[in-house]
This record gives sequence, structure tokens and C-alpha cells, in this order.
Amino acid sequence: MSLNGVAAAAEQLKSQDGEIDESLYSRQLYVLGHEAMKRMGSSNVLVVGMRGLGVEIAKNIALAGVKSLSIFDPKPAKLADLSSQFFLHPEDVGNPRAATSAPRIAELNPYTPVRVHDGDNLTSDLSQLKQYQVVVLTDTTLKDQLTISDYCHEHGIYIVIADTFGLFGSIFVDLGKNFTIGDPNGENPQSGIVAGVDEEGLVSTTDETRHGLEDGDFVTFSEIQGMEGLNGAAPRKITVKGPYTFSIGDVSGLGQYKRGGLFQQVKMPKMIDFQSFREQLQNPELMLSDFAKFDRPAQLHVGIQALHAFADTHEGKYPRPHNEEDAAWVFEHANGLDDTELDEKLIRELSFQAQGDLSPMNAVFGGLAAQEALKSVSGKFHPIKQILFLDSLESLPTGSRRSEELCKPSNSRYDGQVAVFGREYQEKLQNLKVFLVGAGAIGCEMLKNWALMGIGSGAKGRITVTDNDQIERSNLNRQFLFRNNDVGKPKSECAAKAVEHMNPALNGKIVTMMDKVAPETEETFDESFWNEFDFVTNALDNVDARVYVDRRCVFFKKPLLDSGTLGTKGNTQVVLPHLTESYSSSHDPPDQGFPHCTLRSFPNKIDHTIAWAKDLFVGYFSNPAEVVNAYISQPGYLEKQLAQAGNSEKATLETLRDSLVADKPTKFDDCIVWARHQFEKQYNHQIAQLLYNFPKDAQTSSGQPFWSGPKRAPDPLRFDTSNATHFTFVEAAANLLAFNYGISPKGVTKDHYFQVLNSMMVPDFKPDPHVKIKANDNDPDPNDKKENARMEEFSPDKVIKSLPSPVSLGDFRMQKVEFEKDDDTNYHIDFITAASNLRAENYNIATADRHKTKFIAGKIIPAIATTTSLVTGLVNLELFKVVDGNDDIEQYKNGFVNLALPFFGFSEPIASPKGTYQGLNDQGDKVEIKIDKLWDRFEVESSLTLQEFVDYFERKGLNIMMVSGGVSLLYASFYPPSKLKDRMPLKLHDLVAKISQKPVPAYQKNLIFEITAEDQDEEDVEVPFVQVHVEGK
Repeated sequence: MSLNGVAAAAEQLKSQDGEIDESLYSRQLYVLGHEAMKRMGSSNVLVVGMRGLGVEIAKNIALAGVKSLSIFDPKPAKLADLSSQFFLHPEDVGNPRAATSAPRIAELNPYTPVRVHDGDNLTSDLSQLKQYQVVVLTDTTLKDQLTISDYCHEHGIYIVIADTFGLFGSIFVDLGKNFTIGDPNGENPQSGIVAGVDEEGLVSTTDETRHGLEDGDFVTFSEIQGMEGLNGAAPRKITVKGPYTFSIGDVSGLGQYKRGGLFQQVKMPKMIDFQSFREQLQNPELMLSDFAKFDRPAQLHVGIQALHAFADTHEGKYPRPHNEEDAAWVFEHANGLDDTELDEKLIRELSFQAQGDLSPMNAVFGGLAAQEALKSVSGKFHPIKQILFLDSLESLPTGSRRSEELCKPSNSRYDGQVAVFGREYQEKLQNLKVFLVGAGAIGCEMLKNWALMGIGSGAKGRITVTDNDQIERSNLNRQFLFRNNDVGKPKSECAAKAVEHMNPALNGKIVTMMDKVAPETEETFDESFWNEFDFVTNALDNVDARVYVDRRCVFFKKPLLDSGTLGTKGNTQVVLPHLTESYSSSHDPPDQGFPHCTLRSFPNKIDHTIAWAKDLFVGYFSNPAEVVNAYISQPGYLEKQLAQAGNSEKATLETLRDSLVADKPTKFDDCIVWARHQFEKQYNHQIAQLLYNFPKDAQTSSGQPFWSGPKRAPDPLRFDTSNATHFTFVEAAANLLAFNYGISPKGVTKDHYFQVLNSMMVPDFKPDPHVKIKANDNDPDPNDKKENARMEEFSPDKVIKSLPSPVSLGDFRMQKVEFEKDDDTNYHIDFITAASNLRAENYNIATADRHKTKFIAGKIIPAIATTTSLVTGLVNLELFKVVDGNDDIEQYKNGFVNLALPFFGFSEPIASPKGTYQGLNDQGDKVEIKIDKLWDRFEVESSLTLQEFVDYFERKGLNIMMVSGGVSLLYASFYPPSKLKDRMPLKLHDLVAKISQKPVPAYQKNLIFEITAEDQDEEDVEVPFVQVHVEGK
């Protein structure tokens, strides 16, 4: 295949100005940035070896987007390759791996042309490698690794070498001499407000937030008064002195600090040198992947060289699975390589697994190697320096036998997995019943792994997957099971079809659903549903959904495998009944919103103006439609609103008046006029009013300048039709209002906008002495009803009389604008970007482009395929342990990774919380009762009366003080006898129905009661919840 021809075809897909296709790459762009993406887009990459690891690397690089991707592997495909090679099918056996895989890899990304590197041997003409910026080697002999890496090191070609052997993996990176890293960690640069700079160079920041800097960071300054020499000067290296202070060194000769100032962190390039692979074999620079295995890398460095030596003397074949004779040869040879004291058991296990080919391990190293290759051509993030080993021997089964007989190949697609785990364990995997929640990025990778592992493919096996989303174009960059013609289709169905094609044994074994797992779908996901599964896997991208699934798993005592990604960062967690804490036990706190005063009157950074613009969007185009439609369709709506206390009645009436009378448009020109008036109101009049209340020379009660610290003095804007941002605001606002009222903007030209704008009258600003503006969030509201004279002047009756009656409006309804960030034609992001940037201009804040505004306003989670691949691989390494039924918590690992640094952190899961109370045994003797606070529960039948329920716990030594079910308090010891008299004889399900005033749903087989109680020592004790089995269900 001609590289030039394929590249030319891809170039035709790009826009004429060569810009990156943000609709496809948007989530990746938020991780890498435009510059790194453009550098990647001019790079040619070669991946050698198209077994499981090689195709995983090629898949991730193709999705990321490079100028061209070449693959090399002329060897014929074998059935055992299907253990982890997802682009090979049984009918491909015997065909060249690369030529067969190339067109399937090419489908992943139309912007990445894929070709097969010509030739039967890479080393016969090394000069061919000069056409590539980076070469990635997999499934390559040590001799060829040395030959190719020597050539690449000499000619400035970056090289990555990766291999996996069962549950072992390794990666080597050589990026040559003086490799420059533009951004070592990928974190957003810090910025903040300067509160002071003393004569020693100690910078103090405002106490709103910590400065977030680290020793050795560089910063620049602007807007400082009194030390103007710092403004715009070269970056200063800092030393952290505290969370709100840092030192910039000598400031002599710069004068004395007066006021103001901003600091901005600057990312400084970092240069590092790499040695060749040959040098590193002799004197390795080993990076630690697991701090619990401190001596493991040095052992594996020698052991893997011994594996290559074995293959060199045995016709290119690695040691036979679980063969003692071959393992003894490997250990003996390894002992002779250097003076490292070897762990014989470890080296023998490495030999046993040398022919192992596991999809999860290839996913881990496929994500890692692809990211290292992309780092080399983009200069983004810190590369591995220079060798990393990782193993997961804890995944070996203890409940299934392994032997040479049980692990030997049998001409099966699972031979690579059987070589490690044995046939007995393989049967377990195939007969699992599993539930996957989510079929997005992690869900696609999870299903791919499961298909290759054979999970659910047996006679008793089944996979159930649910996802209520449909495929969008932005998904295609990392959700690799989907193609362009899948856009708009259900994710769960398309993902299932794709993996059934990977492993035909899954045909008829995957149940797809489009339901959200949430409280409102508990009739669908009922007890019988949950009880069918061996374990549950989360593939969700929001905390609330993950928490809910986690709580369901705790209730039904199901193991849960949870994971998540955020750009280059990823985490994994295993939740095991009666062993570990759950996901809900500890997770990140919710994001803190911005103070109301900051958004309303005193923004000081672009995040504030974007949040304000998003609120403006909702207030203009979403909320009014809800209010108007409720007024028309809900009888008595207005009366209910007027009965509410506070200022909401005024807001509701004003919304109805503006939407149905004062500002109701009848033609598109009216929408343009309205939009122009909103510009004047928001960016001129309200700013002028703010300055009327707080002039630029205003002082606080302590005599300090009012406009100082986080408060930036604004300036009103004057509308200018030639200003693109001004015009975009009017255009977007007019189109959105027209959508609200079903008015078509078709045929309206830019000249027509100008004509309307130039012919309309815009009133001048007049200060209003009655307006009160809150200066700080802690201050009392000056617009409280009692204090605001204008509130007293407001006449609800007058407004109500001006409104058309609901009946007179007939079928009229406003169309609510539902915010959608990924549609570039709907004016949503256009409006928010213009609205935010105009406010930023008011306050002299640096504006943000559409891309950044979309990221912040849309709360987009940045994502890349490499992290997703790696994290999913780690999850499935834990899955092996769960399936084995391993109950030793020390063998499990929760993981945190950051590919940017790179960093691996593994820890033993936290045990579930335990407790005790003084209760009674069956003989009525006082004893200490031990409980698992998370997983234990009391179980009773709903046919018990409330009296019998209380007596039941009394026999257990617990004196019940209160019983609650949901939001209803069912029993309290302090209730008067008259109240308890009616409740105590009621059966529990009847009691719940009576107190909650609604019957127990027919599908609900259990009720949850929470109890507070005293034990035999009359101490308040924390006890498990009560699971009440509903009678007859």
C-alpha cells in the first residue's frame, strides 16, 4: 500500500486550513492540547508485531491521530493469537497478521492512514526506518531488538520496546539525546492574585485558595503596582514557603510593593538524555511500578533475557507452559547472566507463563507503550526512564489446578490464557454471568477484554450490558467498538454486535439493555435481576451513578469492579462482600461552586465569567419556557407560586410578563432587538450601576481601596457592530430566543442584522439610587423585602392583569432550550463563549476561546484511549482474583495511575469497617457481638407486627429507640402510647403503607429499615440496617 496515496486520501478529509477536527478529537484535545496534537499529526509511526500487544498499541495510536501508522508482521496468524488479537478472526488463520489487520485498524480513524511496511525482514534494510519518527517493537527477538534499537539510537529515531509474557510485562524507552519535554505533568498552570511582595521577595497570595505551586516552578507577574519591574519580566523560579506564600528570590532595585498583581505559572521545557537499549541491558535504569515489589524489576530484567536466550536455542519458541525441564533451563541460564540474587520460584513462574498471551496484560502495556510513542512525537508528558516491569502474579488462581497437562495448548483460541491459568479455570470464566453498567469508553474496552477472555461464552454463561446513551461522533476517538455509521444508535447494542464478531461464541450470550441503573428503574433491576450475577462491573463516568450501583451491590452482596479515568489519570477499585469497604465509603467530595457575589458582581478569572454566562443561558432560554408552560398547562399554578414566601413570586410574575407580554417576539427582527437590549443591559447598564454604587475610588469601612485583592474594577462596554464578539452575542441570543418561540431565522443575512441594529433605539443608562448591591457573601442581603423600597412598589395584581389567561393561549408552548455542548450548529456554546468573553472584557480578564469555554461550561471529562485501555486491563487483572474466589484481601490491589508522569500506585483495599456491641446470645447470656458495619444486616419477614419486631431485637439484647423506613419515621420510643397503640399491631408492610400513604410497589421484594438502639450496657450503638422480606414476594 502506497504511503503517499493513503496520506493524500486522508488529507482530503481535513479542512482546508489544516485545523484539527474538534468534533472527533474534542475529549483528547482537553488532555493533549492543540500544539501536541499538531505535532502528532505530522509524525509517522511504525508498530512491529501484530499479535495481541502489537494490535493494542496500533489501535491506540490510530485513535490518537498521527500522520501515518505503519505495521509490520509478515508471520501467518495462528488460532492461539485470538487469545488477545481482536482484529483477527478464525477464518484469518494462515494469513499474514499485518496485512489482515491493517484495513481493520484503518477503520478506527479516517485521519490516520494505515499501511503495511513492506518486506519479510526489518533488519535486512535498516535504512527504511528513516521514514519514521518512532518505532515500536513487540514480539521481536532480542537479537533484532538490539540491531534495530542501535540503528534508531544512532539516527535519532525514537524507539519503544514492549513485551508481555502471561502475567508479566516489560517496556523500554529510548528517545535519544537532549529530548525536550514541553509539559512534564500535563497539569493546568496555576494562577492567582497577589496580596503582597516584601523586600525579601516573599510573595503572599489572597487566602481564597491555595496557590498550588511546587518548589522549582516558574511564575510571571502582571498588574503589580509599586514593583512594576516584575510585570512582564522573565519567569522567576520559586520556592514554596507555605500554602499562600512563595519566594521569588532577590527583588532589590524593584521598589516597594503597593497593591494588586497577578501571578501565572509558566511551564518550562525540560531536557533529558536516554541511553541505547544495549547500554541499558548492561546497566538498567529501572522504574518502579509497584512499591510492594521493590526487588522484582532487577529479577525480571535478568529473567526475560533468559527467556530470549531459550528461544534462540529452541527454534524461536519460548518455554512450554508449566514445563519443569524448560523452567530449570531458564533459571540456570538467568543465574549466569549477572550476579543478581534470583528468586527461583519467580523465574520458574516466568518460564511457566512465557507462552501466555493475556488480553488484560496486553491492554495495560498496549496503553502504556502507545502513550510513550505519542509522548516521543508530541513532547507532551514525561517519558519512562528507561525500563519498567509490571506483574500480577496475585491473579494466579488458588482454587483451580495448574499443571503441564492442564496448561498445554489444544489448538483453541484460548490457548494463550490456558497456558497461564489452566483449562479448569478457563471453564469458570466461560460460564460466568456478569453485569456491565455502561458501554462507553471503559465499557467498550471491558467488552473487548471479556470477548477475548471468553467470559460468558459457555453453556451457563451470559453478559448483560446496559447503557441509556446513543453514540455521538466525539465518542469515536476512544470508544473503539463504534464506527461512523453507528452514530445515533444505542451504545449497548452496537458494542455487543462488535464483540460478538470478535468471538462468535458470544452470539446469543449478550443481553443488551438501554435502561439507566437508578432508583426510578428498580422495577426493572429488581432482586431477581441482581441475584443472577457472579459480579458487577461499573463503566460509568459520573460519581452519582457509580455510588448508586455500588450501593445496590452492597445490598445484594455482589462483588463490584469499579474504575474511572480523567485524562492521563485512572483509578481502579475492587469491592468484595465482607472483605472491603465500598466505593461509597470514600470518594472525592463534590466540586465547590463559586460564591454568589463573585459571579454576580466581582469575577476575577475566566471560570467565573463562564459560570455566569452558563447561568445567563439557562435564565434566558430554559427557565422561562418551564415557567410559561407550567402557567399554561397546570391549573392553579399561579396561585401556588404566589402563596410561596420570599421573592420567588416577583421573579415568576416578571418572567411571565416578559415572556408573554413585554418581550414576546412575533418575528425574527424582534429577537434581534431583544438580544441587542440584553447586551446593553448586561455589559453597559449593570456595570455602570455597579460603578455608581462602588466608584473606582471607593474605600471600605477600614479605609482600604474597595477595588483591590480579588475585586477587579470593571468598565462598561459600548456596542460595536464591527466587533465579532458583540455580533456573535446578538446573533446567538436572537437565534436561541427564536427557537423558544418557534420563529424561523431562515434567510436572515448578516446585513439584515446590521440593518435592524442600526435602526433601533437603545436607551441611555440612568443610575438607580434604589439599587443595592451585595459587596460580600457574608453581608446581609440589601435587597431583602423589608429593606428594598422598590419591592414594596411592585404590584403583583397589576402584572397578573396584564397577563393573557392560560385558556386564551390555547396550544401555545415555548420550546425549552436543553443545553447540548457537542452540537456546533445550535448556538449554545457560541452564546456562552460570547457572553463570557464580553464579561471578561468588562473586568479586564483574559478571554477564553470556544474550545476552552466548551470544556468548562460543558463540564467535559477529558479522555484518551491509552488511559482507558490501561485501566481496563488493570480491572481485569483483579477480575481473575474475584472469579477464583480469593478471600485474602492482601492479594487484591486498588490502583491509581498517571500516564503523564508516569506513575503507578497500588494499595491493598481498605477493609470494611467492623464494630461490636453488647447483646444477648440464644441462651440469653450477655455477649460481645461482632459486626461488619457495611455488609452485615438483620433479616426479618414483613409479616411481623411492629410489636414483634421490637421484641425480636429485645431478645438480641437491643433496645429499639427509633425505626425509620426511607423518609418515614415508623416508631420512636418517645411516641405517646396513644400514637403507638395503632401502630404496634400492624404488620411491617402495612405499617409502611400507612405511614408513607402509598402501598409497597408490587416489584419490591425487600424493605430497608434503619434502627437506632441501645445495647445491654445502655450505650447507643451503631448496628446494621434491617432487610425486611416482603410477604409473598
